Amino acid sequence: MLDNVALAVQAHAGHSFRFWRDARSEPQLREPARALLDRVGLGARSDRPASALSHGEHRQIELAMALSGQPRMLLLDEPMAGLGPEESARMVEMLRALKRDLTILLVEHDMEAVFALADRITVLVYGRVVATGSPENIRANAQVREAYLGEEEAGHV
Repeated sequence: MLDNVALAVQAHAGHSFRFWRDARSEPQLREPARALLDRVGLGARSDRPASALSHGEHRQIELAMALSGQPRMLLLDEPMAGLGPEESARMVEMLRALKRDLTILLVEHDMEAVFALADRITVLVYGRVVATGSPENIRANAQVREAYLGEEEAGHV
């Protein structure tokens, strides 16, 4: 997996592509790649092949590769999709740490993750904005509760 991230570093750093040399042998690629893997919690596993990792760890590699471009903003589309509860909790903690340094635009259906991460939330129902505000305002919004939590329907049963 170090190779994957080293190639992402190489692509963003403008280094010439050296197809016949192992990216791991290039210190100017290897060191930033290891730092990125550390940042996403995979530093101890950096020498494993990506094929030996879990789905959640693949998501962490994707984040490391995205971070290789030194973005100011991350656009994440359902980063919790397909993750189990433990992997999802690790992803939330990692994103919480990243949001100290980056702006994150998150599209996510895991409402626990959204409320844990978001400073401001916009809720769409069938492509239309039904509410925008702080997590507290969104949690208290009757239209949001009806659409996503089914509370009004549950009260009629």
